Amino acid sequence: MSFPLLTATAALPAIGAVATAAVPAARRTAAKWLALAFSLGTLVLAGIALARFEPGGDRFQLTESHAWIKDFGVRYELGVDGIGLALMALTALLIPFVILAGWHDADPLETNSSRWRPTQGFFALILMVEAMVILSFEATDVFLFYILFEAMLIPMYFLIGGFGDRAHSGSDENAAAQRSYAAVKFLLYNLVGGLIMLAAVIGLYVVAGSFSLSEIAEARANGSLSMATGTERWLFLGFFFAFAVKAPLWPLHTWLPNAMGEATSPVAVLITAVVDKVGTFAMLRFCLQLFPEASKWATPVILVLALISIVYGALLAVGQRDIKRLIAYASISHFGFIILGIFAMTSQGQSGATLYMVNHGISTAALMLVAGFLITRRGSRLISDYGGVQKVAPVLAGTFLIGGLATLSLPGLAPFVSEFLVLVGAFAAYPAVGIVATTGIVLAAIYVLVLYQRTMTGPVKAEVQGMADLKARELVVVVPLIALLLFLGVYPKPLTEIVNPAVQHTMSDVQKKDPQPEVEAAK
Repeated sequence: MSFPLLTATAALPAIGAVATAAVPAARRTAAKWLALAFSLGTLVLAGIALARFEPGGDRFQLTESHAWIKDFGVRYELGVDGIGLALMALTALLIPFVILAGWHDADPLETNSSRWRPTQGFFALILMVEAMVILSFEATDVFLFYILFEAMLIPMYFLIGGFGDRAHSGSDENAAAQRSYAAVKFLLYNLVGGLIMLAAVIGLYVVAGSFSLSEIAEARANGSLSMATGTERWLFLGFFFAFAVKAPLWPLHTWLPNAMGEATSPVAVLITAVVDKVGTFAMLRFCLQLFPEASKWATPVILVLALISIVYGALLAVGQRDIKRLIAYASISHFGFIILGIFAMTSQGQSGATLYMVNHGISTAALMLVAGFLITRRGSRLISDYGGVQKVAPVLAGTFLIGGLATLSLPGLAPFVSEFLVLVGAFAAYPAVGIVATTGIVLAAIYVLVLYQRTMTGPVKAEVQGMADLKARELVVVVPLIALLLFLGVYPKPLTEIVNPAVQHTMSDVQKKDPQPEVEAAK
């Protein structure tokens, strides 16, 4: 029996979470190093999975299948295609940086520890989220995926509500109330989506008699499974609603700015760069594969919602006064691009959407973590409280600029390739949609450059006069992310080679072909 690599990749951070939580309260530093060690071990296993994956091989590789709940046909089935593997690797890559960036975020608020914060619990919860997210990218049993989709809400709820941003304006009581509100809103939105999805999961089992993606695909291929048009559309809507909440897609997005604003910066990265990717990934994995006709039926409405997300998110980002909420609204705009690429139903669009998920994760992590370092130094999230930072902390300002330029998809940085492919795919299938979507690029340039100008340039404000530049630990967090943005911006081939075969399988599922360009005959 071959080594269960996918199980090991998800199990290692889960074991690390238990081990970290069990460290005695007085040994906070040991708990941090233990969590970091387990996250690095997970990254090594993800690297081995990347090395063993054959882009031209079977659709799902490194597969595992075991009986779980026999009476209900539920199996523990794992497998990765290029899309799932890329996102699994992204998750494993980001978690060590999240842990390093949040090294002191759960330390006692006072030196005498009278206001104790459970440091061990903070890092254990991060590792538990990592385990659930990785396993959700690997799951090929619908019921197993649903369990993970819902279970990851629990540690995220405690991370948002229990470990808030210290740079909160107002009293401690007000800060705690805001954190509680953000955490409950996050939980309720996602629980409602999950409950609707549960009804659809049960309906799928009634119709298909199985939760296994491979068995359902085989039944479709041999003609033994055919869904009535109305049934398929209702089931699609149940799945899509839950994924649109998680993504988040307008108008189901309102929980994200609250959650990212009140959470610590590393947890905000965990939300938008890791957890939210499960929603867009699931649209590709489950909506298009299980319900191809319903996906095509819903495409016009979804494209409109994606366009609204792009423009609305960018416009609100332009008007923000809070640095973290600006990044949150920018992410809503970027998720609009991802969903646009998925439902453009072209190979360029879907390849771009998958690359966008990866590159957005890296660029948002870089920008948000540097913003977190900046906010920690000044103790404020308000843009108006900054000015002239580049004169006193040039390295911090420079890395902040690169993260911002990646966010606006500057050519030469990784997100540019993704956004370009999404727009090419959109223009090929829906020219009018592509034209409207380009306004998001213009607005992104406005909110990023205005943010940089107001915080980093101009006269040095008295409050930032003695601001320290990035320290060694912070450089270890930021420099590799910036290096990746540069590398993948110049040479995206390693990613595209893994992703493109999976995209072709998805295009085959929905029986779509790329539009052929019209060429006028020479006169």
